[in-house]
Amino acid sequence: MNPLTEPLIRASFVNCSKREAAQLTLPADLADLRWDRLDYLGWIDRKAPLRAYVVVPVGETLVGVTLRSPEGTAKRRRAVCAWCEDVYATEDVSMYVARRAGGPGRNGDTIGTLICTSFDCSGNVRRKPTIIEAGQDPAGVVQRRIEGLRERSERFAREVLREL
Repeated sequence: MNPLTEPLIRASFVNCSKREAAQLTLPADLADLRWDRLDYLGWIDRKAPLRAYVVVPVGETLVGVTLRSPEGTAKRRRAVCAWCEDVYATEDVSMYVARRAGGPGRNGDTIGTLICTSFDCSGNVRRKPTIIEAGQDPAGVVQRRIEGLRERSERFAREVLREL
């Protein structure tokens, strides 16, 4: 992922008002991120922990999505993240819900998915494959994981944008 600036991030949001995008809390460590190891940018709002945000590359554009976690930390269960599909990182997965963009979102239409609570998917797909996973092609396994993460996160962003 290419490094993102505050104006790019704020301008990317599609399911909130411009005012809400201007007021959202950005991650504190933008300058310190390893952009070359990120497939999307995701963070939890440090002022309101049930709110989170993701910025996903979709083609040549960025799609920012505001999320909420209706369950909080007390209700988490073991699950597989729908984006990274890491079967080893199942302890910290949450249901996130996004309002759809445009008219459907204003009418209350939402979409939900299970995502790693701390948005660690990019690290999960880059972990060293086990012997069983890798077989003769460990680099290929990691590359397929990365491509799968990008495809699934982009599909979610497109679904938020989709008019019903």
